[in-house]
Amino acid sequence: MSAADKLHQFAEMLAAASSRTRSQADSNNVAAPLQTNPIATEDATADDARVKLGSAVATATTDPEREHEAATTNQPLSPLAGIDLDAAIRLRWALRDIKAKRTKLTPANPDDLKTLIEMGLVEMRDNVPVLTNEGHRALD
Repeated sequence: MSAADKLHQFAEMLAAASSRTRSQADSNNVAAPLQTNPIATEDATADDARVKLGSAVATATTDPEREHEAATTNQPLSPLAGIDLDAAIRLRWALRDIKAKRTKLTPANPDDLKTLIEMGLVEMRDNVPVLTNEGHRALD
C-alpha cells in the first residue's frame, strides 16, 4: 500500500469518526460538554470569560493579596502592576520594542515614552530610548 493510499484511508477514518460523534450528539439531543480551562479552577463559557475580563479591567489592579505575596516571596512588585490592563500591555510592548531596538522604524508613542521615563524604566541616550536596569527587571 502506497503512502498516498494510507493517507487517504486515514482521512476516511477521521471523517467517519467525526460524523459518528456528530450523529450521536444530534440523536441524543445532548449539548457537547463544556471545555474546561486548565488554568481556571472552574468551568467557564465564553460569555463568562467576557464578563470576568470586563470586570477585571473595571477594577483597580492593586490587590492587597498580591502585595502580600510580593512581600513574603522577596520579589518586588512590578512597576506596571498599579495601572490599568490596557495601559500596562501597551507600556510592556513599548518596553519590548525599545529593548529590541525597533524604535527607528516604529517609534514609541511619545506619551508612553514619557510615562516610562517617569517610572524610571527608560532613559534617553543620544535621543534614543534605552531600558534602565529597572526596565530590564520589569520585562523579566
